[in-house]
Amino acid sequence: MPRSIASALPARPTRRARDGRRAPTGKTRPAIFSSELKRGSLELLILAVLKAQPRHGYEIGKLLERSSDSELEVGISTLYTVLYRMEDRGWIRGRWVEKKGERRRCYYSLTPEGEEVLAQQRREWRAFVSIVDRVIAMSEA
Repeated sequence: MPRSIASALPARPTRRARDGRRAPTGKTRPAIFSSELKRGSLELLILAVLKAQPRHGYEIGKLLERSSDSELEVGISTLYTVLYRMEDRGWIRGRWVEKKGERRRCYYSLTPEGEEVLAQQRREWRAFVSIVDRVIAMSEA
């Protein structure tokens, strides 16, 4: 099982939830999103996070978890696989930075092509959600 960003930190005692995810003691949340749904939207989420400023991989993963109230846990290997693929496509650019007293980190930023892809994926996502909402509303009527 790939380690998630959250499980890489030995912050506080944890236990395994029923679905196998690590959960803080006292909190057990079932996974509410399928891995296929996360996989299909991960590039959009990463592009959106990088729109504001360059970030390193660990920070991207933590930001996704924090901004989703830990509903989106992304495995480290999954995150870096997607980052490398996006870099190969020319959507993002990685730059290694060394700061005194800290480990060397690769900061990712959007390229002009990545900004175009982000705008296109946002439009497609909004159109898709709109269509799904219409279909669901029809079935509820």
